[in-house]
Amino acid sequence: MAFPELLDQVGNLGRFQFVQTVALVVPILHVTAQNMLENFSTAVLSHRCWVPLLDNSTTQDSVPGTLDTEALLAVSIPLGPNQRPHTCRRFRQPQWQLLDPNATAANWSKAATEPCVDGWVYDHSTFTATVVTKWDLVCDSQALKPMAQSIFLAGILVGAVVCGHVSDRFGRRMVLTWSYLQIALSGTVAAFIPTFSLYCLFRFLAAFAVAGVMMNTTSLLMEWTLAQAHLLMMTMNSLGFSFGQILMAAVAYGLRHWALLQLALSTPFFLCFAYSWWLPESAQWLLSMGKVDQGLQELQRVASINRKRTTGDTLTKEALLSAMQEELSGPQASASLGTLFHMPGLRLRTWISMLCWFTFGFTFYGLVLDLQALGSSNIFLLQVLIGVVDIPTKMGTQLLLDRLGRRPTQASSLVLSGLCILANTLVPHEMGPLCSALAVLGLGSLGAAFSCITVYSGELFPTVLRMTAVGLGQMAARGGAMLGPLVRLLGIHNPWLPLLVYGVVPVLGGLAALLLPETQNLPLPDTLQDVQNQAVKKATHSTPAPSVLTSTRL
Repeated sequence: MAFPELLDQVGNLGRFQFVQTVALVVPILHVTAQNMLENFSTAVLSHRCWVPLLDNSTTQDSVPGTLDTEALLAVSIPLGPNQRPHTCRRFRQPQWQLLDPNATAANWSKAATEPCVDGWVYDHSTFTATVVTKWDLVCDSQALKPMAQSIFLAGILVGAVVCGHVSDRFGRRMVLTWSYLQIALSGTVAAFIPTFSLYCLFRFLAAFAVAGVMMNTTSLLMEWTLAQAHLLMMTMNSLGFSFGQILMAAVAYGLRHWALLQLALSTPFFLCFAYSWWLPESAQWLLSMGKVDQGLQELQRVASINRKRTTGDTLTKEALLSAMQEELSGPQASASLGTLFHMPGLRLRTWISMLCWFTFGFTFYGLVLDLQALGSSNIFLLQVLIGVVDIPTKMGTQLLLDRLGRRPTQASSLVLSGLCILANTLVPHEMGPLCSALAVLGLGSLGAAFSCITVYSGELFPTVLRMTAVGLGQMAARGGAMLGPLVRLLGIHNPWLPLLVYGVVPVLGGLAALLLPETQNLPLPDTLQDVQNQAVKKATHSTPAPSVLTSTRL
């Protein structure tokens, strides 16, 4: 193929690629924080009903004698199912008889109670304010918290579909720049809006743009490097997500108010929007769309940054047209979303790639999206540990992808994660350390699967449809993320049913990944014809004729 030769001339891993990687990966840290924000901004604080005896100083002064807070709580709030003060009910009248040491449950169990008609009192020892405390998303309104989370994930799903298609039509850098601005504006406004419904709306808009950032970052990193460097670029991108989780915990630990946290994680995107105008458009996309003049300009600019001025001066439009004659005369202009599902060489790749993305989103977010549900008393530390464990896992994945290839790494990482989760269904709850070890290993394997599918899905599809295909994958991942938490409802019927589902899905996804073609060290396909050529080359390699093997060229 001609474009890798052109890219090699202007510089494949020079100053430009270094600066571009930093400029693109730094925002990924904050994108990850946006994904995990609800773990902290919508944390549910310990709460009880507001009662006059405890929370009205005038009423307290009228109480005869000297009663401590524990005694006043006992006569004002009934005990809940966990034998602690009820979070959603209070006595209509103080039950003074409960202070009698001989009182039994029969003395007060039938006493009239009522909902928290005067509001709630929250324990602010961990957070000064959250979305839950601002709009009282507890008791009868507790379902609104997961609804806000689902709306955010739905925003990423819709954004993946729209941004992928728009990026293939109008360019990677333009969509990326707009996405930075949209996150900054939506996130900032969300910190000041007066109603919960508007909060959900602006979080949806931010999530929409989050999908645009993730997809176009991946595409620009891959399309400005040769195949041998794709693994390095995608590993750096994946590590951005890992460090982003640590950043999330650090910022949340320092800012315990949800609005301040929202601002701190949104306003940096204004800076990203400002410097993103410097980023060049993908020359590979420009040339595949027939925009030769713009593609030539970007290639000369990169050659200058990489200090290859001689190459930049000799790279002319005539030379570019001659080198890219095959690509520019191909059928790329007619490529569309339907091509992914109708072209024989792409149909299988599309469905299995979407299945791998869905498997990751379904299992990972089903297990870790709500840190409070994991039973940890310190969600800040837990968030840090998830990020820390993710770092060596993804670095190890780079070695596996380089040694074993894409297909076996993708399949084995998914199958291993599924087997670890399934093994937990057989481990007694008394063996806590073993359960934790299997959970960490399973989540680590899912992190490896994410690193692999990020690289793999970009290499499977031609330039003219790459972002559309990646968008479909992101859509599948977010669809899985929305469905994953709902599986926990199966625990009503049997406690091990959710783990069974979470384990079976990645095993099936890993086995399906074995049907994908290997793409290690192959140049990125530009056109639909390139995909067909790869299939022809694979078939040719299976024949014993050496002369054919040496003459076949992508």
